[in-house]
Amino acid sequence: MTTWDSLMAESNSSTEQSASFYLTGIPGYENGNHFISIPFCVCYLIGTVGNYTILHIIHTDKSLHEPMYYFLAMLSLTDMGMSFSTLPTVLKIFWFDAREIEVNACVVQMYFIHTFSLMESAVLLAMAFDRYVAICDPLRYSSKLTPQRIIYIGVFIVIRCSIVLPVILVRIPTFSFCHSHVLSHSFCLHQEVIQLACDDISFNILYGLFVVAFYWGVDSLGILLSYAFILHSVLGIASQRGKLKALNTCASHICAVLILYVPMIGLSLVHRFAKHSSPLVHITMANIYLLVPPVLNPIIYSIKTKQIRQGFLRILAPKRVGLAHT
Repeated sequence: MTTWDSLMAESNSSTEQSASFYLTGIPGYENGNHFISIPFCVCYLIGTVGNYTILHIIHTDKSLHEPMYYFLAMLSLTDMGMSFSTLPTVLKIFWFDAREIEVNACVVQMYFIHTFSLMESAVLLAMAFDRYVAICDPLRYSSKLTPQRIIYIGVFIVIRCSIVLPVILVRIPTFSFCHSHVLSHSFCLHQEVIQLACDDISFNILYGLFVVAFYWGVDSLGILLSYAFILHSVLGIASQRGKLKALNTCASHICAVLILYVPMIGLSLVHRFAKHSSPLVHITMANIYLLVPPVLNPIIYSIKTKQIRQGFLRILAPKRVGLAHT
C-alpha cells in the first residue's frame, strides 16, 4: 500500500473531527521525493533571488525611482510572498515526508496564499493603470502618479486584500471533517479544504464567489479596459515605429498578466469541473499557479526592460558593464 493509500484509509476510517490535515506530494512517486524536490528548490531559489535582485536594483539605482519601477517592486514583493507562503510545507513533504499540518496552521497558510494572490492581481491592475497614463496621457504622467499617490495605492492594495479573507477562514477550525482529511496538494487551498467539511459550507462558497467576482473580476475588467484605451491610443500614432515602441513598453506587463490569470482560471476550472480527474492534474495546475509567476516575472522583466537588464548585468559582471559604459 502506498503512502497516499494509507493516508486515505486512515483518514476515511475516522468519523471524529480531526485537528490536522494530511498534505500530498506527488501520488505514486513518494520514493523519489528527494529527486522531485530538486526542481522545486530551483524554482524557489530562482524566484527568491530574481525578485530580491529586482528590489535591490530599484532601491540602489536612483534613475529607477519612477512609478513604473515602484509598481514593479510591489510585484516582486508580492511574488516573494507567494513563494514563502508555500515553501515550508512543500519542502517538509519532499525533504522529510512530513505531511501532517494542524488546522490552524493550514488556515494561516491559506490566508497568506490567497491574500498574496489577490495582491498580485491588484498590483497588475495598478501597473495597467500606470501604462494607461504613460501612453494615453504622457504629459500629466508625473503629476498623476506622484510618489505620495503610489504609496496610497500600495497601502490601499494591502488593506483591500488583507481584510477580506478572515471572514470565511475563521470558520474553518469550527467545521467537522468526518469524511477525509487528506488534501490533494502540498499546501492548503480554501476551495479544497471546505469540500472536505461535513457542515454547511454554503456561506463559504457564496462568499468565495463574491471574492472572485469583486476582486479577480474587477481587477481583470480594469486591466482589459486599460488596454482597450491603450490600444485605441496606439492606433492613433502615425508612425509604425511609434506604435511598436508604445506596445513594447506593455509587453512585460501583458506577460505577467497571462502568467497569473491563465493558470488561475485553469485551476478554478479543474476544481469545479474535473473533481474526479487524476490527482496529478490538480497538483500540476496548483503548482503552476503558485510557483511559475514568481519565477518567470523576474526573468521576463530582466529580458524586456533595458534598465532592469542592465542592473542584472552590473551585478553578474560589474567590470564588463563598467568598461562598456566608459
